Formats: sequence, C-alpha cells, structure tokens
Amino acid sequence: MTTSQSQRRPQVVIIGSGFGGLLAARGLKGAPVDVTLIARTTHHLFQPLLYQVATGILSSGEVAPATREILKRQRNVTVLLGDVQTIDVDAHTVTSVAPEVTTVTHYDDLILAAGSGQSYFGHDEFAEFAPGLKSIDDALEQRGRIFGAFELAELEQDPAAVQRLMTFVVVGAGPTGVEMAGQIRELSHRTLKGDFRRIDPRAAKIILLDAADRVLPGFSERLSRKTKEKLERLGIDVQLHATVVGVDANGIDVKDADGTRRRIEAVTKIWAAGVQASPLGKQVAEQTGAEVDRAGRVKTLPDLTLPGHPEIFVVGDMAGDGLPGVAQVAMQGGTYAAHRIVDRIEGRPADKPFHYFDKGSMATISRFSAIAQIGNRIQLTGFIAWLAWLFIHLIYLVGFKNRLTTLLHWIISFVGRGRAERAVTIQQVYARTAMRRLGEVEGRSGPEVGHELASDAGYRRPA
Repeated sequence: MTTSQSQRRPQVVIIGSGFGGLLAARGLKGAPVDVTLIARTTHHLFQPLLYQVATGILSSGEVAPATREILKRQRNVTVLLGDVQTIDVDAHTVTSVAPEVTTVTHYDDLILAAGSGQSYFGHDEFAEFAPGLKSIDDALEQRGRIFGAFELAELEQDPAAVQRLMTFVVVGAGPTGVEMAGQIRELSHRTLKGDFRRIDPRAAKIILLDAADRVLPGFSERLSRKTKEKLERLGIDVQLHATVVGVDANGIDVKDADGTRRRIEAVTKIWAAGVQASPLGKQVAEQTGAEVDRAGRVKTLPDLTLPGHPEIFVVGDMAGDGLPGVAQVAMQGGTYAAHRIVDRIEGRPADKPFHYFDKGSMATISRFSAIAQIGNRIQLTGFIAWLAWLFIHLIYLVGFKNRLTTLLHWIISFVGRGRAERAVTIQQVYARTAMRRLGEVEGRSGPEVGHELASDAGYRRPA
C-alpha cells in the first residue's frame, strides 16, 4: 500500500437527501471520513407537510430548504446533484447523472437512503390523472389542479360540468389522505368563501376512499373510528372497501366489496395510497443476494447492512424489516448507520443491532383537530393533539427561518382564513404530463427528457 493510499480517509457515499440521508450526514460530523451526499434534487424535503404546500398554506421553500445550506458548515461533506443510475457493489462505485454530466463516485461505505415513490399497484397509467404527493413537483401540480378546479367551475355554464369540477377525490385514507381531504374542506369552506360570484365553494364535494376497512389503519381502532366520525361531521364522504379500478380525465371507477362497479365523476383526483421503494434497493439486492418485498424494500441484517456486505447500509423507506414508513424510522436509521461507521473506524465493537424507538404517530384532521398516538396507552384527540402536532412539526423543520415563516403562515391560515400561497400556473399543472408524453414518443424515460430540457434551457456543456 502506498503512503497516499494509507493516508486516504474513508469515503462514505450517501444516496438521498431525505431524513435518512440528512441525519446520516450529520451523524458523521467531525468523523475522520469524507462524505459525498448524492441526491436527485437540491433540497431536503420535509414530506409530512407537502399537503400544506398543495393547499396553499406553505411555500415550497419552507418545507424544502437547500441541502447545501443545511450542510455548508460541515466541511467533510460534499453535496452532488445527480440521479443515481447504477451501483456496482463489487467495484464500490456509484454512477449518477445530471444534465450533460455523468459522475462516478467511489465509496468505502454506502448508505442507501433514497426513500420511496408513489405506488399505483401495477396501474401506473393512473398517475396521469391522479398525481401523488411525494415531491415538490407533485405538490405544486396538485395546488394548480385544486385551485384551478374552482376557477374553471366559475366559468362553466353546464351544471354537470360544475359538479364534476367541484368534486375532489382523495384515494388512500392514511395520514396523507386524511390530512389532504381535511384541508380541501377547510379551503372550500373558509379560505374561498365569498371569493366567487357564480359558484359557492362550500358546495364542493370531497370524497375520501380506500380499499381498507377503516381510515388510518396504522392507528388504534378507537382513533380510526373518531377520525372517521370527525371527517363525516365535516361533510367529507368517507368510502371504505372501495378499490380503484380505473381513472381518466373526468372521473374514477370504483369496485365495492360486493363486486359492484360504479363511477365517480371528478376532475381532481389525489393519489395518497401506497408507496414503492426506490428501484436502487432491488439493484443492490440482486448483486448481494438480499431479499426484496413486493414494495421494493430490502430485507437487511439487524444492523441495517446487507448479507456479506457490512459496508452497505439500507435505511428508511428502502428497508423492509416490518418498520413503518415514517420519518422517525429514517432519521434513527441514518443516525445509527453513521455511528456504526464511526465505531468501525475507531475500533469499537459494533454489536448493537438497530432498534427503532417509536415516538408516536400524528395526523391532523382539520383546523384545531388532530389525533396522536404514543404506544398503546397514550391517545390524544382534538385540540390538545393538534397543539402537540404543531409543536412537533415545528421542532423537526430544519432552520430557524423556516420555523418562523411556517408559524406565521399557520397563524394566517388557522387563526384567520387566508392562504399565503395561492399563485398557480399552467406549467405546474401540465409539465409532468408533457415530459412523460415526450418521453413515450421518443422512447426515453422522464429523467432523460428532464436532462435534455435542462440542457436546452442553458445547462449544456460547451463543445
């Protein structure tokens, strides 16, 4: 071994800038390693508040601060923009692409924290008409669709068309679906009240449907029941045992438990059901012999590594060990992986398996109303749970500036009835669909089209 090789610091590559990736990078602060964080976006996304971006309460910047800004004082971290395409386990390399640039990064330790995307359970064609809520792009598109539906309804002469525009269907009765349905109701009954002359926004019909037998299946049956009752008192139509079998521009087809098929006429559909782990999990599993479940999550060893590869950690939504897909799992997993790497470098025994400490789950229902569950004993509802939800989410927002502006917007929206972020554009609504269709015509993927569009917009490298 040469002198330069013996003095080279261990190289740690982190894929993903979500909760798992960010906490892993922070956990390596001051460690004798060089960290490269690679992510397909330039921001860290506080995903639990995306529905508030979609309904005009918060701006995208408040839930998505720049990753570079967060980590700028951590001198051993380099942040790279790139969509990871290939992980070569034998060569210990990660290949990522950005507009006009392909980067190959070597690693000694790899932390996979690329998260998950929306799952349509084998019906990806639904995405065109029922976007999910997993990214800033999704949230801005949903904002354009929701506010735009009221604007178009104001212009319509046909009562059937008005009804179709003012019907909002949220698919999936988990926390995101419940929160989204509640906020659309708040929007139609409070924020938009009196803004229109020909329509009454309060006449909007909000439907929350799920194939499951209750809302919020991850919570206790008592809290699920109370949430359903509260939603129905708000006028939200909760439809359970309802499986989506078709989606198009003007509606959604549903099959009930008895096999009956019916149609709901609705222009705006929000998909909040199901997640699919990053395909990178399957890629490394094929190379290491690890198992992958139906959602693409990788079964890890108790220390979050892969069989025969103690240098590869899988955390957060990508890890399939029966853990819930919540932020706390990713945060604790990222921190654990970082500590394991430091322990190994410093010669300390690494004999403690990862143990997830459940700090509880929360979901808002409407203004001043939420539920919270900590273990099986502590269950909160109503205003107290809503205050707890407010406090916890403020704590986990990154940066004092974000906490302050978020608090101000919450005061505007919850105490008053305004929404600070109501500006929408045609581009927000149609850009994703246009990119996908262009890719289909030319036989390319969405990222490939995005990279070329970015090049045409001025990111092309000089010849």
